[in-house]
Amino acid sequence: MRQVLFSAAVLALLAGCASVTPTATGLSLVTANCAGCHAVGPAGPSPHPEAPPFRELKERYPVAFLAEALAEGIATGHPAMPEFVLQPDEINAVIAYLETL
Repeated sequence: MRQVLFSAAVLALLAGCASVTPTATGLSLVTANCAGCHAVGPAGPSPHPEAPPFRELKERYPVAFLAEALAEGIATGHPAMPEFVLQPDEINAVIAYLETL
């Protein structure tokens, strides 16, 4: 719930800005699409115990390597994770955000 409120506050602040940064857009995208299972911020546990926190992804491999998977649609072996496809500007924004964690 805090992540949703935090994201709503970020989006409200960004609405008043002339330009939205890729990092802010990435935060908005991962909050909307991923925060139900993954911890998408710099701290806290993932809501789904088996879903890795996004801040740990760059410890496993360069997050830029996710660009192709995001473009083609991430599909996993477990049914709880929805398949989705992002547009190139959205992919760049998600990667930019993940690199800040």
